[in-house]
Amino acid sequence: MRAAKQLGGKLVVAVNSDASTRTLKGEGRPRVPEGERAEILAALADVDAVTIFDSPDVAGLIRLLRPDVHAKGTDYTAEGVPEREVVIACGGRVAIVGDPKDHSTTDLLRNDLLRKDLPKKDLPKNELLGRREWPKS
Repeated sequence: MRAAKQLGGKLVVAVNSDASTRTLKGEGRPRVPEGERAEILAALADVDAVTIFDSPDVAGLIRLLRPDVHAKGTDYTAEGVPEREVVIACGGRVAIVGDPKDHSTTDLLRNDLLRKDLPKKDLPKNELLGRREWPKS
């Protein structure tokens, strides 16, 4: 989100609705409900606004907002962005930003389930909690 924010003034993040996610990815999706995804994004310092959309792409939202820059993640190419022609027609440009997409929700959940098979008593408490215990001075 920081890289997208650095490209322009306000960062508006559009989140697929649960229904559009199911249409794109199939039954049983999304793993995290739209309201929770929107709330998490809204809590990020670089995000100015979050909206949930129900269509297959954000072309309608682009026509409404007319952004100078339409940022997408590295799972896209600038030429492969579905809304590319609409962005250009509205006077904007497409930018690909962020880190490689190697941390999908599905992968995170799969890895978490794999970790549950490990005997927790064999791991130090601080690793289970995801923090480090510092010695008292």
